[in-house]
Amino acid sequence: MSVIRVSPPQLRTKDVEGHRTATWLELFYDLVFVVAVAIVAARLLEDITVAGVASYFGYFALLWWLWASHTYYADRYDTDDLVYRLLAAGQMVAIVVIAAALSPDAASSTRVFAAGYAVSRILLLIMYWRAYRHVRETRTLVRGYLIGFGLAAIVWTASALVGDSARPMLWAVALAIDLVTPWVMRREQAKVPFDVSHLPERFGLFTILVLGESIAAVVVGLSHSEWSFVPTLTAASGVAIATSLWWIYFDNARGAVVRRDASVKRTWRPTVWIYTHLPLAASLAASGVAMEIAVAEAGHGAMPGSDRWLLVGSVVFVMGCLALIQTAAIADPPWQDQIVVSRLAGVPFLLLIGLLSGLEAQWVAVGVLGVCVAEVIADLSGPSETIDVEPEIPID
Repeated sequence: MSVIRVSPPQLRTKDVEGHRTATWLELFYDLVFVVAVAIVAARLLEDITVAGVASYFGYFALLWWLWASHTYYADRYDTDDLVYRLLAAGQMVAIVVIAAALSPDAASSTRVFAAGYAVSRILLLIMYWRAYRHVRETRTLVRGYLIGFGLAAIVWTASALVGDSARPMLWAVALAIDLVTPWVMRREQAKVPFDVSHLPERFGLFTILVLGESIAAVVVGLSHSEWSFVPTLTAASGVAIATSLWWIYFDNARGAVVRRDASVKRTWRPTVWIYTHLPLAASLAASGVAMEIAVAEAGHGAMPGSDRWLLVGSVVFVMGCLALIQTAAIADPPWQDQIVVSRLAGVPFLLLIGLLSGLEAQWVAVGVLGVCVAEVIADLSGPSETIDVEPEIPID
């Protein structure tokens, strides 16, 4: 058995390492988010109201930011040494606590959630402190991260100590500081580009993670139903919807991470590409919740409006996000406009399904599936070959 040594962080670039893939530790790290996303989805299942949906998206955004922040660090500085493994394991423990605190059962606690979140951010700061000490060429960038993320960590810690009513406001302040910090440091980030093979893979893996939640939700819905044709048809439609969404994402968005040169002042493309993955992932997970409900309600009369709109609305958001991601990609094939138009063309048909209040759940699912299949067919009708064009340098 090899001995895991202590190795200081080092800057990892494409020029030095060539093609790079996700490590076993990163894949293991993702497992805690499988659990966390499932629990957030369970909260949505319990409360499909405007407030419940808003709460779902808020908590999902906070979880996604934890995952993205660790991914950004690992992309640049991961050495998989003993210290890094222990710090990553510590973050996993914190995320487990966060997930338990989000449970709609007795363990639910916003105070514990805040404390767990603060610990996770502090561990990330320790990772960046090591990078600051050992990677001289990125000290200006990392100093900015330590200041911005450190201030946000202080706010997170304070939120665990105040009353329940003041806590959400402090969370919003802390998240705003976290999100603004990379934007403030965008010039320095452009000098230290992300790995152009590793980052798209990591975002793709998270997309697979939430699509997996959709499959699991369909299984849960079917397990609560009696074996008959209608629920089984609805479950099959749910799996087919997830498959279609997987198809159109990975056939068009894989590897299309936008990059920019340090001299380029406009940074909307890389920012849009990266951060659009947040509503995309949240909508994909929400569609899984909606399909679980649809399977349970299949054959029992008209699907309630809130449940129907959860399914239709989540897929509408997915289509919009996919169109935006494609628009943000630089130097894409000449049929990019066709792909974007196809994504948006399906939206009116989805909204029409949502407006048909008398539809039973199985027919809502079949209708949504029809739109998704049409999207796949539209993509297949385009050119069969892709064009690999070297874009520019990525930023956060």
